Parts: sequence; C-alpha cells; structure tokens
Amino acid sequence: MILIIAEKPSLARNIVSAIGNMKRNDGFYSNQEYLVSWAFGHLFTLADIEDYEDNVTGTKWKMDNLPCFPSKFKFNLKKDSNKQIDSGIQKQFNIISTLCNREDVVKIVNAGDSDREGEIIVRLCINNALKSEKDIYRLWLPDQTNETISQGLKEMKLDSEYDNLANEGFARTYTDWLYGVNLTRYATLKTGTLLRVGRVIIPIVKAIYDRDMSIRNFKPEMYYGMWSNEETNGEVVELNSKEKFDKDNQKKAQEMCDKYNSVDAIVVDKKVKKDVMNPPKLFSLTKLQNLLGKKYKIPMNKSLEIVQKLYENGFLTYPRTNSEYLAVAEKDKVKKILENIEKLGYPVKFKDKKTIFDDSKIESHSAITPTYKIPDKTKLTEEEFLVYQTIFKRFVAVFCSNDCKVEKTEIKISVGDYEDFILKGMTILEPGWTKFDSPSSKDKILPSLNIGDKVNTLFKLKEKETTPPKHYTIETLNNYLMNPFKEDKKEIDEKIANGEEVDDTEDYKAIFEGLELGTEATRTGIIDNAKRSEYIALKKDVYTILPKGEFLINSLMQMNISMDKYKTSEMGKALKKVFRNEMTVDDSVGLAKKEIQEVFTKKDVEIEKDTDIGFYGDVVGKCPLCGGEVIKNRFAYGCRDYQNCKFKVSLQICGRIISKSNIEKLLSEGVTSNIEGFVSKNGKNFNAKLKLDDDKKIVFDFSS
Repeated sequence: MILIIAEKPSLARNIVSAIGNMKRNDGFYSNQEYLVSWAFGHLFTLADIEDYEDNVTGTKWKMDNLPCFPSKFKFNLKKDSNKQIDSGIQKQFNIISTLCNREDVVKIVNAGDSDREGEIIVRLCINNALKSEKDIYRLWLPDQTNETISQGLKEMKLDSEYDNLANEGFARTYTDWLYGVNLTRYATLKTGTLLRVGRVIIPIVKAIYDRDMSIRNFKPEMYYGMWSNEETNGEVVELNSKEKFDKDNQKKAQEMCDKYNSVDAIVVDKKVKKDVMNPPKLFSLTKLQNLLGKKYKIPMNKSLEIVQKLYENGFLTYPRTNSEYLAVAEKDKVKKILENIEKLGYPVKFKDKKTIFDDSKIESHSAITPTYKIPDKTKLTEEEFLVYQTIFKRFVAVFCSNDCKVEKTEIKISVGDYEDFILKGMTILEPGWTKFDSPSSKDKILPSLNIGDKVNTLFKLKEKETTPPKHYTIETLNNYLMNPFKEDKKEIDEKIANGEEVDDTEDYKAIFEGLELGTEATRTGIIDNAKRSEYIALKKDVYTILPKGEFLINSLMQMNISMDKYKTSEMGKALKKVFRNEMTVDDSVGLAKKEIQEVFTKKDVEIEKDTDIGFYGDVVGKCPLCGGEVIKNRFAYGCRDYQNCKFKVSLQICGRIISKSNIEKLLSEGVTSNIEGFVSKNGKNFNAKLKLDDDKKIVFDFSS
C-alpha cells in the first residue's frame, strides 16, 4: 500500500478525486492501492520555553529562563487556548501514526504544499509517527487539477531530494522561534505590555513608523519654478522648467524668467515611430496583490485567501510564488491550456519568448496562471470571479495573438541655449492585448508641431512647496519588502508604462539571495498579524502607524533593540545559504543566537550610556510626595498610589531616556548626575541634571 499524507483535507479530497474509486473512512480514504490521510496544516508546533525546564511550577513569564537557546528543538502537538493538546489534532495524528506503521504500507508520500513550510509540516508528522524505516516520497504539485495530480503520482522523487528545502524550513522555524519567544518575553517584561517582537514583523512596522514620522515631522519649504502655458497654432503647449530657486532667490528666478522670454523657443527635433507595446508580465503573488490592492482596494490577507481557494479548487497554479516567469519544461502544458482558452473564443497563440519562459528567474514555483480547469462563474463569489478574471486576462494578454500597435512621438523644443524640453506622447493604433488587460500608459496626444516651428512662450514664476513623502500603500510597501535596498527609479517605471522591456535580473538576484523582508509565503500573514495587534492600520490601500505601533518601536529603541532591514536581510541570506547547502541549519541558528544574546548582554552598554530603564514594576525609590513606593510603569516612573498621589517622571524628557539609576539618585539625593544629550524645542543639544524643586517638581539644573 502507498500512504499519501496531504497537508490539508482539501488537498486530500483533490488527490482522492484524481485517483478515483476510494472509500471514505474515519480520518482517511482507501482503495486496494492507496491510503490518503491529511493534517490540518500545522499539527506540530515548537515547544514553549517552560517545556525545556524541569519541575515547572507555572507558566508566568520571567527573566530567569531568558535567553532560551535549546540544544535540540522540541516539537509538541498543537495546543488549544487552555494549553491542552487539541483533541481533534490528537485524534488525526493517531490516525496518521496508525497508518504509517501498518505492515502493508511500504511507501509513504509527503503531499505538503509545494514550499518549505509544506515540506516540514508533513515531515514532522511522519518523523513523529513512524517507528521503522520506510521509503518516503514527495508529491510536488504546481496545481491541484486531476491531470497534474495523476502525472505527479507517476513522477514522484524521494523526499530526501528535498532535504535542502526542509533544512531551510527548519532553519526559518527555529530562527523565528528564537527571536519571537526570547525578545517578545524580554520586551514585555521590560514594558509591562505584550509586545510581539519578531524577525520580520518589526522591520515591517518600523518601515511604516519611519515613513509616518517623516510625514508628521515634515516642514514644507517654498520654492520657485518656471512655467509657460501659451497657445501655438490654437493648441496649448505646456513647458515646465527643471530649474528651481529657493524662496530667498525670487529676484534671481525672475531674472532667469526674463532670459527665457527674451529668446525664441524652436522645435529642433521630432521623432515619430510606430511600435509594439509589450504586455505586462505574468503575476507573482506580490505583483497580483499589488494590483488588487491598488485597483480594487482588496487587502493582502483577503486576496491571498481568495487565490488560495481558487488554487485548492484546481482553477489556478500554486499562488505563493515570487516569480513572474514560467519554466521551460512547462511549454507543452501551456500549449494545452491555450488550446482550451482558444476554444472559448479568445485570440491567443503560443509564444516562445525569454520574457515568458526563463528558468533562471524561478526558485521553486512559476508565475500564477489559470489551469485547464475553467470555473463556472455562477459558482464563484463576486470577489473570487474578479480575482480569477484578473489572472486569466493577464494570461490571455501575455499570449494574445494580436499585438498592441502604437505610435510614439517625441518632440524636442529648445529655448535658446538655456534649456531643452522633451515632450513625449503616444497613441494606441490597434488595441491588441489591451482589450484584456489595461495598459499602464494611456493615449497622450501632443500638439501638432514640426521641426522649425516657433513655439509661443511666456515663462512665469510659480510658487511651489516641497511635498512630504507619501504613506505606504499595499503596492509600495510590497515593493519595499521585496527589495528594501532598491531605490525607486522613475525611468524604470516609465519603461514599464510604455510597454518596454526592463531587465529585472538584479531584482531576482536580490530575491534569491534572501534580501527580501519576509517571503511570498509569510509576508501576508505577518502584515495581518501587525494589523490584528493594532500596530498598523490599512484603510483602502494605505497603511498608517497606530499608537500601539509607535509604542512598540519607541520601546524597542529605548531598550536598544535594533531589528532593522539590514539584520533581517542578513538572516534571510543565511536561510538561502541553507537552501543552497552552503550553510548548515545549526550555523544559521547560531547567527540568530549570537544576535539575540547581544540584547541580553547590553546591560553594560546601557549602564555606560546611562539608558537602562529597568523592568516593569521595578521599585526605584521613595515617593517625595507621599512616602510610598515609586515604580517603573509603561511610560514613566510613578508613585504606586498614582490615583491619589500624582508624582511621576517620564521615561523620556526632551528626547533623552532617563535611566533607572538616575531616578534612584534623584529620589534618594534630590538630584541626578549630569545627563548628556537633551534636545531643546529648537533642536539644540544641551546637558543638565534633573532635580526636585521645593514643590517636588522636576526641573533642569545647569550647575556644574
């Protein structure tokens, strides 16, 4: 017998459908050749810190067991909210265990989702269930149609051939546990507030925080620009100069305007050419979510939920892909899909192009495409149909047999020897693929000007203001997370908008090196977690930081915990090295341990820098007003009886952290040591002591 263990019940049902003639039993299907059972996603999770201790008396978080670096990581069956093993999970694992150890089962098949997470989900089930050695194979499915599953069952490889993928998955799991468990507990104990600290969630929240702080603190500056908007032959010709002058140079700006107006503006060149506008690329998950968020305001978690359901129903290929390309080996499959689509009346043809088929830009999965299986529109929700149609029409556009033909015009106007103005326009002559997928660039018709024509101009000064950065949107945040080190380049955007080919080799190199923050498989869930934790908000398609998110980032900065894009990317690169067998799991985990250990050994640094704020609830002295205890709270050191006694000292004054040692000195001696690094309202640095005046209020003391 061959036992197939699917990651989810839905995949098990699809496998059973492909095999055919199987009987339903309690927790599995069977016939004379196959047994098919399933997990519920993660049946196993990493053990809690307390599970590594002897004689545990409670589950209350404490500093005594931090940091926790297990010599060997333990997995337990998933527990419910009461810390008890879920009865349904226990039952299903017992069924899997019984099936694995049946004497007639000679082959076991790992049918997890085709990614590193799916690989280890089923591996953990098999490793914990199997009591003797048996052959283990891998069913790798790019989609869940009957045809693909049947073919996949004939072409299975040994699961050991996916060891590198599993190693990457385990390395990521261990690393994220180390960061999450150790730093979440540490930050929570320091602040008295549950702070979810993770390897990826923090740089995501920090990016939104930094952008919003830039917007909040932005001070617009006025400047002068030069602009002409006069008619020539009955048509308005708008010319915007690249020259800029600050607000104190109005006279110089006006003089330059006069110079521009003293010379003729002549059309010195005109280029008109007929061209073909290329369709956009196929969808990776990120690019699909970008479009759905920007165009239809669908949040990432919702779009992933929909595309995952369409995949599980066999209508789409595997969704968690970072590629916009197809594998060379898929050409025959694509031809069959196109034949099916052509029967529906769409003008498509097979195209063997490097911009479509490129193995060098595929890590594990090809771009998202429709399958042979076409859904019945009436059986899809409105949003499901919208998402499916978006992917389907992009596929049709890429393989459309009719080109989009355009006429591109470029006019060069010289204003004396001072400046050249380039006007670009485009007219779509034959729509071609744009009937199915909207182009980024629309018609832009230029005035009827020819070489040698004189253009009427009257340049005037226009007062302008610098503008703040824009909030992150679904699209811009996703693009940032894909490569946080890439600067926005307008010329690339313009090329894409004009349907020109863009070399994306460097983008894929960055992804495959692990520079991205999160992955296609994890990013949506992490952002959703940040939203549920009320660190960030998403309104329409715009992200903003929330008060809890500000508190999170400010608290981490106070604790000298830096989890920026550089450190997160370094860990991402280490995980990819594990995948390429250039680094062991233990080596990558060791890097995480070293970095986490630094947080717990920063005490000397904090004391040296006078920034240690102690832990939530620490008693720091005697209240000067009522004689009670002063304790460390979330935002301040305050009297324990604060409802009746209002004494408090903020954790931060004029941008400077007030350390626990200085508060202890203030309460015992009435004055702190000299504190360096205060910042005044006008941005000037100053040093001072803090002291209690006669009314027991905190004042600055500038005496030496």
